[in-house]
Amino acid sequence: MDVSQIVAIAVFVVVMVAIMTEKLHRSLAAITGAMIVLALHVMPFDAAMGHIDFNTLGVLLGMMLFVSVVKLSGVFEFLAIKSARLAKGDPWKIMLLFVLLTAVLSAFLDNVTTVLLIGPMTLTVCKLLDVNPIPFFMTEILASNIGGTATLIGDPPNIMIGSAAGYSFFDFIVYDAPAVVVILIAVLFVFYLVYGRTMHVSEEHRRRVMELDEREQIKNPRLLKQSVIMTALVVVGFMAHGALGLESCIIALGAAGVIILISGESIEEALSNVEWTTLSFFAGLFVIVGALVETGVIGALANGLIDATGGNVFVTMLVLLVGSAVISSFLDNIPFVATMIPILLAMESTGMDATPLWWAVSLGACLGGNGTLIGASANVVLSDISKKHGYEITFAKYLKTGFPIMLLTVLIAGVYLAIRFPPA
Repeated sequence: MDVSQIVAIAVFVVVMVAIMTEKLHRSLAAITGAMIVLALHVMPFDAAMGHIDFNTLGVLLGMMLFVSVVKLSGVFEFLAIKSARLAKGDPWKIMLLFVLLTAVLSAFLDNVTTVLLIGPMTLTVCKLLDVNPIPFFMTEILASNIGGTATLIGDPPNIMIGSAAGYSFFDFIVYDAPAVVVILIAVLFVFYLVYGRTMHVSEEHRRRVMELDEREQIKNPRLLKQSVIMTALVVVGFMAHGALGLESCIIALGAAGVIILISGESIEEALSNVEWTTLSFFAGLFVIVGALVETGVIGALANGLIDATGGNVFVTMLVLLVGSAVISSFLDNIPFVATMIPILLAMESTGMDATPLWWAVSLGACLGGNGTLIGASANVVLSDISKKHGYEITFAKYLKTGFPIMLLTVLIAGVYLAIRFPPA
């Protein structure tokens, strides 16, 4: 290894340790790490800017602004109380409803947008029932990444894979969605064992919830109608953005601009509700991971995974699944998938049937995001929302639950792939 590779690896490791031990706020750790790799000329500034995924940051910013306006209508309180009443105040049934809603929405919206919508509803219900929202947030994070795996638009790696391999929205439904359905059923059983059996509320709180009228929570009927229409347009926009030739950030930022304009709400107030620490964390992390890409560390890692399999498609498929999952737990899955795409295309050009490999990377990279608190955008966003309201999800606390569940989902995905693409 040369000096630049050693520095890139050292900075990444130190930043990860700082985040895991919580010696520094993760945003401060990421920004500091990014400044170090730039100051030491590990890569040029222009190259660093090229590794910042402004599309992802734009989606985050746009949907944060969008949600900050939509919530003023009272729609989240309305949905929260409606859900609580449908579940008759039973916290496990409410969790079940929210998990299923999160998974389904994450398949048709991106998973970050979904958790931004679900988060406020969760807080409202937990406040009404006087229960800790952290178990709800934990299950919603996991459900968002699982649900996002099912479709072309649910998670950024799938968008990248679909574009490179020429797979359609329908192809992801055919290949990824069946595995996701089985995984979700298994994970719901785990959620019940981990959380459901211990969740109880008093009859007083149940009665208080059942006596509420969700219609009274609507603060601005006009804004509610606008929000419903705009949310539907956002869903259509995310589903059709590829056909329209638009980046998903254009859809998100455009929706934010329109809702602020037609609602007459204050742009200053909307901006004050943006999770700037989340955005700065991702910007810093993109630069740090970009240094690993520029110095060839991620490329060497990806090539090592392929070389270790001896060219056997079935073995390569399983190695890619597990390797993608584990690496995507600690690295952002976007640059990893970006590195794997040219390797898979090269293998395909030699006449190898790379179809199983594409789906292994898709399932591994997306499901792997559940492994740690920084494994996917949705994890960071929802944990920041939780912390902002006084309920901190620490790296260690998340790891204890998230990583074993991630391994379970990858095991199921491995069995699915082995059945779907048996050895020749």
